[in-house]
Amino acid sequence: MAVELKDLTKRSENYSQWYNELVVKADLAEQSAVRGCMVIKPYGYAIWEKMQRQLDDMFKETGHVNAYFPLLIPKSFLSREAEHVEGFAKECAVVTHYRLKNDPNGGGVVVDPAAKLEEELIIRPTSETIIWNTYKNWINSYRDLPILCNQWANVFRWEMRTRLFLRTAEFLWQEGHTAHATKEEAEAEAVKMLNVYADFAEKYMAVPVVKGVKSANERFAGALNTYTIEAMMQDGKALQSGTSHFLGQNFAKAFDVQFVNKENKLEYVWATSWGVSTRLMGALIMTHSDDNGLVLPPHLAPIQVVIVPIYKNMEMLQKIDEKVAGIVAKLKAMGISVKYDNADNKRPGFKFADYEVKGVPVRLVMGGRDLENNTVEVMRRDTLEKETRSCDGIEEYVKNLLEDIQNNIYQKALNYRNSRITTVDSYEEFKEKIEEGGFILAHWDGTTETEEKIKEETKATIRCIPFDSLIPGDKEPGKCMVTGKPSACRVIFARSY
Repeated sequence: MAVELKDLTKRSENYSQWYNELVVKADLAEQSAVRGCMVIKPYGYAIWEKMQRQLDDMFKETGHVNAYFPLLIPKSFLSREAEHVEGFAKECAVVTHYRLKNDPNGGGVVVDPAAKLEEELIIRPTSETIIWNTYKNWINSYRDLPILCNQWANVFRWEMRTRLFLRTAEFLWQEGHTAHATKEEAEAEAVKMLNVYADFAEKYMAVPVVKGVKSANERFAGALNTYTIEAMMQDGKALQSGTSHFLGQNFAKAFDVQFVNKENKLEYVWATSWGVSTRLMGALIMTHSDDNGLVLPPHLAPIQVVIVPIYKNMEMLQKIDEKVAGIVAKLKAMGISVKYDNADNKRPGFKFADYEVKGVPVRLVMGGRDLENNTVEVMRRDTLEKETRSCDGIEEYVKNLLEDIQNNIYQKALNYRNSRITTVDSYEEFKEKIEEGGFILAHWDGTTETEEKIKEETKATIRCIPFDSLIPGDKEPGKCMVTGKPSACRVIFARSY
């Protein structure tokens, strides 16, 4: 068994501190000189790149294309959709001037008061407004629809309480913005993209998610419906991991985007938007990792296999190098990312600990005795189990092992989540159970007043109204646990990030 990192707080002692320390120790990210913003380090960015590449392929398979829109949005654009601006007003960073000058008193540079903008510009908190202003120029007829655009970008939302990856002022994301001729087509698009997110989360991140619709109180500002995937972290808190919004005709009306339909009549366009961000990195870390460091799903690990030699002299190292070269070539030919670390400036023990904290799924070790016996030691990061295998056929064995690890960590996360789902019928029981964490299935009368009362008194929110049944009977009608009024079905409550 590997030795736990002595300087990493245990999850059971302080989960929040464990997470913060692990992000830094695993070389994923660090705080920056700009308050609330982070530096994503190369290893962390390599994971994000794999996520991005896979998602991008999935978007393109569903007919979407990438475009890019400006970072700066005229303030007047945000004023056009009242609910939208209200939702983001307190988070906006505003550009008021376009020039600096040297301080005549020798105090460095100062804002040039003569360079005030006629209209302030907002650093995008999200891009609906600038994009729908652009779509007005692209859309005239039903023949111009649908427009299926995605943008990979950064956005900025002032955040007072930040945490690396989970909540930062600036973050990376993708935002899809689509335009359709009919309501039905737009609604189908919003659900389709939610399913894409769910497939990605489960098949690549190995994170089980619940698909559902948000309550009116939790909807995206300006949307008619917000669909979500909700994941459970190891501390029992929920993490919203991706959202897809049916925007109706709100933004089309705000920016006067109309088209001539097949009956030669003018009609407003129907819209969706959808996005996931670097918050997925937080989900990945918190769902799988342990007191030894990261546990990465092989499908997203930058290094899937690391090989470390143990040698007494340079002659032995040279022989191991020759033996390992063939294994590396065959693994790479299978599409497996592999690193052979024969650097002589670090001891093997240091390398073992380093790759373990970074969550490399499989570690192979070859020493002098292995060389003589044509064997190699194999360790899997998810269970920390070791075994000695023959080098003959090792590549195929490792390929299968990577898939086994992927499946194992998904199943482990699924079992954990299912074990933390509780059903309650009374508000008193709810108040007790919410302290234990996890997802609580309870009846709710559908009113914002009741929802806000629960949030104020317990800090729990409705994560979603699930599409699918999680337990027998949760789709049957009942009585609200707070008011006793009729309830159509149980909804998921949880405390969240």
